[in-house]
Amino acid sequence: MEVGSRWMRRVGFRIQMGNHSLVSRSSSVTALTRPVLLPFLKPRYITLVSSQRRLLSTSSCSSAIHVVSVEGEDDSDICSGGVRERKEEPCGAKSKVLLKGMGYSELQDWVQSYGYRPGQALMLWKRLYGNNIWAQCIDELEGLNKDFKKLLREHAEFRVLSLKDILKAADGTRKILFTLDDGLVIETVIIPCDRGRTTVCVSSQVGCAMNCQFCYTGRMGLKRHLTAAEIVEQAVFARRLFSSNEVGSITNVVFMGMGEPLHNIENVIKAAEIMVHEQGLHFSPRKVTVSTSGLVPQLRRFLQESNCALAVSLNATTDEVRNWIMPINRKYNLALLLETLREELRFKQNYKVLFEYVMLSGVNDSIEDAKRLSDLVQGIPCKINLISFNPHSGSQFKPTPEKKMIEFRNVLIEGGCIVFLRLSRGDDRMAACGQLGKLGDIQAPLLRVPARFQTTLNAST
Repeated sequence: MEVGSRWMRRVGFRIQMGNHSLVSRSSSVTALTRPVLLPFLKPRYITLVSSQRRLLSTSSCSSAIHVVSVEGEDDSDICSGGVRERKEEPCGAKSKVLLKGMGYSELQDWVQSYGYRPGQALMLWKRLYGNNIWAQCIDELEGLNKDFKKLLREHAEFRVLSLKDILKAADGTRKILFTLDDGLVIETVIIPCDRGRTTVCVSSQVGCAMNCQFCYTGRMGLKRHLTAAEIVEQAVFARRLFSSNEVGSITNVVFMGMGEPLHNIENVIKAAEIMVHEQGLHFSPRKVTVSTSGLVPQLRRFLQESNCALAVSLNATTDEVRNWIMPINRKYNLALLLETLREELRFKQNYKVLFEYVMLSGVNDSIEDAKRLSDLVQGIPCKINLISFNPHSGSQFKPTPEKKMIEFRNVLIEGGCIVFLRLSRGDDRMAACGQLGKLGDIQAPLLRVPARFQTTLNAST
């Protein structure tokens, strides 16, 4: 455990990503050859390579991500998102653009730049996202102007994801594996519901930099952000593949797959805007939920700029426990996080934040924890999801028994809280909360366990 402690104190990093509306297939990308974690985690052994390479040409296309490493950097950049953006060079006339990487106004501007009227942009938008078409190629664009289709064939790309596999769990949950243009793999989950509501859980990053100790994805480190197009297409694929009687119409989107969504805030906000556009996928903003571990500046920005729902992964009632199981708390502690929510939600009408609380046996599931949680959320319009921990390889935690979860819930209800129990879905296919991803040769370390919990964890292993 001392290795994990020393590992925390060394090297920061900086990621720089091109965030632009028109993305050229010919753009170059700087590769991350090792997973990385946020600067406040200070990984010692990670090195990054910044040699340039070109994207492979495949049947789909992907935006270019530019990654720059600066060793020894302090962690001040995390206050502005942990990611520095730079402008991409304008696409040349012969460059191909990613259609799903553009918002509606950007698509309209692009269409008009070639001399076509705005109505053509609307027709294209509806065929990409609406009318039960969800087009993935030129041949599916019925009803468009012949010359306009020729323009799209020559200058536009439709797909950024390649379907790799679909795994079906015993409870009907599906895990979809997608391959990106650079060969990396992301996972998306479809969660059916008996009440006719089906949810798609999308990823926002390949891996994650947060190193939450109960999360399998966090053990991967961060490989790269997903582009807006790569995020949006997960929802498009889900509707295209599963909008049938088998799982029911997909009505909800949750950004709770791989990654910390607000660490990739530019692309997440843009993707969410595309998802809720009334002429396209037309998800209700209140049914598109973006989750965060607690990046306070980005959380504030999200609440100010987006009408979509927010979920905050809380998971502890003291800084001692949260510092351990969620290292982001060392940067933005409970008091700061909760006070920020109180301040920002004063300006939101009829809006409730969702607190997620993963219950870890002997760690955060005592009656005293329940009472503290009830006190902590006072003055914050909210609902609370109590989530059963989903074990995975290398995990040091155990799930709280269902009986104890119910007792915990009852204490919260007595305190005036709105509470829901969320039991595991898809865990037999590693599709449940906290189980997504695949570990590489280098993994984020397990952090030192506080002394008072060592006996509990040792007894459970």
